[in-house]
Amino acid sequence: MRKFLFRGLLVLVVLTVVGAGVGAWVLLRPPIDTVGDVAFDRALAVPPLAESRLDQDGRRVFDLRARAGQADLGQGGATETWGYNGDHLGPTLRAKRGEQVVVNITNELGEDTTVHWHGMHLPAKMDGGPHQPIRPGTTFAPHWKVDQPAATLWYHPHPHERTEKQVYRGLAGMFLIDDPATDVASLPHEYGVDDVPVMVQDKAFDDDGQLSENGRFGSEIGILGDSVLVNGTPGPYLDVTTSLVRLRLLNAATARFFNFQLSDGRPFTLIGSDGGLLDRPHQVQRVPLSPGERAEVLVAMRPGERVVLRSGPQAPDGDFATRRFQGGGDKFDVLELRAAATLKPSPAVPAKLVDIPRLNPSTAADAREMTFSTRDINGRKMDHRRVDAVVTKDTTEVWTVVNGHGTPHSFHIHDVQFQVLRRTDGQPVPPLLSGWKDTVHLPAHEGYTVIMRFSGFADPATPYMFHCHVLRHEDEGMMGQFVVVEPGGQPQLAAHHDHGG
Repeated sequence: MRKFLFRGLLVLVVLTVVGAGVGAWVLLRPPIDTVGDVAFDRALAVPPLAESRLDQDGRRVFDLRARAGQADLGQGGATETWGYNGDHLGPTLRAKRGEQVVVNITNELGEDTTVHWHGMHLPAKMDGGPHQPIRPGTTFAPHWKVDQPAATLWYHPHPHERTEKQVYRGLAGMFLIDDPATDVASLPHEYGVDDVPVMVQDKAFDDDGQLSENGRFGSEIGILGDSVLVNGTPGPYLDVTTSLVRLRLLNAATARFFNFQLSDGRPFTLIGSDGGLLDRPHQVQRVPLSPGERAEVLVAMRPGERVVLRSGPQAPDGDFATRRFQGGGDKFDVLELRAAATLKPSPAVPAKLVDIPRLNPSTAADAREMTFSTRDINGRKMDHRRVDAVVTKDTTEVWTVVNGHGTPHSFHIHDVQFQVLRRTDGQPVPPLLSGWKDTVHLPAHEGYTVIMRFSGFADPATPYMFHCHVLRHEDEGMMGQFVVVEPGGQPQLAAHHDHGG
């Protein structure tokens, strides 16, 4: 008996010591910091503009094929990835306001997928949410009229409970909308030259150079990688040939929050957000973006100089748990800008960009409150059989969206762009949130009151989504549904739609 008790005590002591060691390591390990350690030895890959054709009805037709492949992600060999029309990521789709578009999406994966048009105003049946699964070997052809201001949008999968995995493996691409009425001709516009997509993602790799899908120990937000890719390129540099370069920043990570800035501390010019250009340019030193958010910035360059786009710690840094477990203290070198010895002069940036009509809260038909906490919204997880909000077509609503606890969240809504009315903590609304938005970071215990108008489409049987764009949170239930109905209409939810060939 004494021997048994001694062995038990010995095991308890060992477990206590080991547990204390693991706990100390978790609490004391330094944040990830790649500043000064990135070689910047690869030219930035610029996603090709997707080929398109006009059909007999004058519609612009694109073709996308979701497939598995292999890509060089800087691990000394081939990494297994997924992509559209290639091994990793997808081409940039581009269309003009007023065009009818069709996208033929063929699923060559071994599981269901969807394609969601993030930031796009379109009918619910074309939105690509979890209600429109594309079965393996089949094709879905969503079609709609592009009818919104010039903007930087993107597309990615949105299947039920598998969005994080599919985006992380590489299914993502940009969708640019052109519209002379809501753009500025004097801004940089030559795609891939002075107007460059910058799709930023973090990745974790295992010892074999393959993508690791394990979450960081202690993380409540999913996969946090220690390597950053831009347009799928590790250690990228961009050769700049003009005095101004326009960067279309997209946080395409599944969980990580980036805080972009320049290595020498110089300001850059913020000109656009999720839904298009701002009313005027703003000089800023940081652009924080949560997953799914976009920003357009102009960087002024001098001949022959080099400057690095970095992601610094979140500002403000957040609480201890955010810094330690959610990546809030991590720092990355992201992209090196290399100016040529001689630069082509760029036109001056005008003091006025575009007019943004402001929505009037006094005309709101309804006001709603949404609290995001754990994996719930207002205490309820996603249920495909439940409608969380019934919205009347051609009405305006005011929503207050709040983070109810300490874990970082974001708010994304399908179909509409919103305007931020105020912060719930009473602080001023920053320039990045002064224009049209579809995604916004919800800091711990804080949030925003936003206003939006639901125009154009009504469908009582097919819902749109609103959810946290931290994709693991979305997959685990932090998502709700709303339907848009004609005046006096009621929801009539249908079953999931299959899309065969």
